[in-house]
Amino acid sequence: MFSVRITAATARRVLIQLRNDHRTIALILGLPALELTLLRFVLDSAPDVYDRWAVPLLGVFPLISMFLVTSVAMLRERTSGTLERLLTTPLNKLDLLVGYGLAFSLAAVVQATVTCAVAYGLLGLDSPGSPWLVVLIAVADALLGVALGLFTSAFARTEFQAVQFMPAVVIPQLLLCGLVWPRDQMATILQRISDVLPMTYAYQALHEVTRHAHATSALWRNLGVVLAAAVVALLLGAATLRRQTP
Repeated sequence: MFSVRITAATARRVLIQLRNDHRTIALILGLPALELTLLRFVLDSAPDVYDRWAVPLLGVFPLISMFLVTSVAMLRERTSGTLERLLTTPLNKLDLLVGYGLAFSLAAVVQATVTCAVAYGLLGLDSPGSPWLVVLIAVADALLGVALGLFTSAFARTEFQAVQFMPAVVIPQLLLCGLVWPRDQMATILQRISDVLPMTYAYQALHEVTRHAHATSALWRNLGVVLAAAVVALLLGAATLRRQTP
């Protein structure tokens, strides 16, 4: 039975661990902002191109970083024996994953806010849509990264394997979402595959921000798909969570 009290306690434990891991904090807060800064100077002579690329990447970077951090963190729980000990207590598998999701969701909110503040405040990013819409979508994308990281960690036995899931799970979505090349100019089979990939809808939501000054129905619809995909990944993670470590 799902317990709010146990879930909150799990989230608190994860946040305390995260607070003491300064390298992970630096990765979560600093890496996306650093990458956007690098992109800004690469495209210094073409600010319009930077504006067109930076908004979608504000959602892609948090997804990637939270996927890596979450999958490795959960795998450490498995291989250290902590997970096995926790699952002998009244802790439910869904309590554990939702607790992890809540903890890293708070980290995702801070990450998205910091990254967007750097992009809009320091790097001069300009978009028709509100920066707060970008923050909202970036948080949703980070939540998706958290859920996918929790799910895929069930299939890894080492941290190296967990990291290898990033090119297997994230890179194909990055190539097919429409960021690299318009989806309507891809082969039909690739368009059909992209239709079921959550990053496609994350990109489409951010693309709406680059085209419209106000939130559109398409933006909310795409954002809803991203959040639904995160919930599904979280439930699949609970279903694959075993009571014995690999």
